[in-house]
Amino acid sequence: MASIADGKAGDIRLLMGNEALARGALEAGLAVAAGYPGTPSSEIIETLAKAASTSNLYVEWSVNEKVALEVAAAASFAGLRSLCVMKQNGVNVASDFLLHLAGSGTRGGMVLMPCDDPGALSSVNEGEARHFARLVEIPLLEPATFQQAKDVTRWAFELSETLRTIVMVRSATRLSHASGTVTLGEIPPNSPKAKFIHDGFVLDPMEGPVMSPPVAYKHSQQQDKIEKAAALFEDSPFNTYEGPENPSLMLIASSVAGLYAREAIHLLGVGDSVGLLCLATTWPLPPKFMQKYLAKADRFLVVEEVLPFLEENIKVLAQELTPVIGAKTFFGKRDKTLPGVGELNPDLVAGALSKILGKPYVPVSQEYSGKARQTSFLGAPSRDLTFCPGCPHRASFWNIHTVLSTDNRQGFVCGDIGCYSMAVLPSGFSTLKTLHAMGSGTGVASGFGKLGQFGMDQPVVSVCGDSTFFHAAMPALANAIHHGSDITMVILDNSGTGMTGFQPHPGLPVDALGQQAPALDIEKICKAMGATVAVCDPFDLNDTQETLHRLLEEGKGVKVLITRRICALSPERKGKKLFEMKVDSNICLGENCGCNRLCTRIFRCPGLVWDAQAKTAKIDEVICAGCGVCADICPSGAISKTPV
Repeated sequence: MASIADGKAGDIRLLMGNEALARGALEAGLAVAAGYPGTPSSEIIETLAKAASTSNLYVEWSVNEKVALEVAAAASFAGLRSLCVMKQNGVNVASDFLLHLAGSGTRGGMVLMPCDDPGALSSVNEGEARHFARLVEIPLLEPATFQQAKDVTRWAFELSETLRTIVMVRSATRLSHASGTVTLGEIPPNSPKAKFIHDGFVLDPMEGPVMSPPVAYKHSQQQDKIEKAAALFEDSPFNTYEGPENPSLMLIASSVAGLYAREAIHLLGVGDSVGLLCLATTWPLPPKFMQKYLAKADRFLVVEEVLPFLEENIKVLAQELTPVIGAKTFFGKRDKTLPGVGELNPDLVAGALSKILGKPYVPVSQEYSGKARQTSFLGAPSRDLTFCPGCPHRASFWNIHTVLSTDNRQGFVCGDIGCYSMAVLPSGFSTLKTLHAMGSGTGVASGFGKLGQFGMDQPVVSVCGDSTFFHAAMPALANAIHHGSDITMVILDNSGTGMTGFQPHPGLPVDALGQQAPALDIEKICKAMGATVAVCDPFDLNDTQETLHRLLEEGKGVKVLITRRICALSPERKGKKLFEMKVDSNICLGENCGCNRLCTRIFRCPGLVWDAQAKTAKIDEVICAGCGVCADICPSGAISKTPV
């Protein structure tokens, strides 16, 4: 589809899950969408941004997830339908305001859409958002198919307005990033009028001030809304059952785990005796609906990702219903029938099912497994996680690692989330020594920087990206400056949110809609906050290393080094080389050079490869980005660079 807004009701389209979620929001009459980029959620906002001009939408990439939720809430308070999008980690960031918002309630339909990452395919954790729904007492919906992704999202806005509360619609990587056929619905004419009414009675949810106190009254209102949600869920068309009337075993699944469960039943050929209950309304559980199906079987396997959230809630309900339905046996995460970490797949579910039923199941033949193992050892090249060819972060960490090594005081680097997280690996010379949440590098460094009174004399360095600086590192920097921490903060400025697709941030002169926006100057901000600031090009190794040495030697207070170079894969630079690179095989002696293959064994840019036959390094012309850094790190001068 040229635009997610294209297509009329009844048309069938092949859509990515995130596109289906976006289409559902449009069909609900969405007016405002805000979020912060994070895989696997990013395409939802990007898809809506492309439709903004023709669909009368306001769409923004907010500075962080908490602010995104606040922006979307403002639209709801003014009577508009709004959407807030983030990955699983973002709900932690937004949770402070989310707790208050659940108490205050909403007006226009409002949906919070976190996309979890089971297996941590593009994350450093596989935390999940759905526990927040129970924590703050808001309804949780989990679509299982691409059609449901659209339809459940559309319904979520109606549910929100019925209950006057925010509704969580949770996706996961295999739904967000896979594709399937979707039958489109109608997009209504969208010309809503925003008005915030605030002069009514203080407890009037639609015309009074919007706030979470008085707590006792508002909290009881929250719990009333949850009870109403459970009653509405009793007749939800998105909860489905397939299988025999009285199965010997029933699988209960949520989200894409329902697809795995359906395939597992097919693989084992047990559809005549095993039932499948797919739940989309997973919190709160509809008690009468669940009683009906819990009474049909004696044994149940709960299939979900990642933690036993659904399993535990079902067990609580089943215990309460024991006088009516009798005692039941449950299998799942708690008894380790299914793994408690990582993604599920049809083979894992089929394996669990076969164990319960005592029915043999072999995922693949031994012959195939043997050939696969043999091929992996004999033919497949090793592909370590690494920075892209020409990545400025590789140069930055080369500089940082070199300086700390020559400084010889056992200095270390505190990091956080971004492409640069890979600096904990050999591709970043194992430079990072702490790795936590966005902005935590500088927050942790701020703590280390106050330990001088206890004898710590090691240089403390933190790193963060330019998008992360605005997201979460500014408060940490303010804390360090205010308390006089002795740290050096390195801001790896590659001019975009590189890890998730170059979405704009406040440091760039453009917004999510492609319109001009004022850019905030990181250097001026850091100076205004009171830090000593220097700016370097990380590709200029000598200048960057000399500057970092100087900042470390100053010792006291907060210093900031901004290493500024646009990402090699950014739309502005992609395919454009700075230099043509060559290796002189007469000078490069490889293992006999004395450098012990520094370029290909240590620096390890993918654009540099080791020619085992010629016993020399060579340039891979296809992927070399022409940054020229390898010429500067070669001690023998065998690598040359010619300006393009």
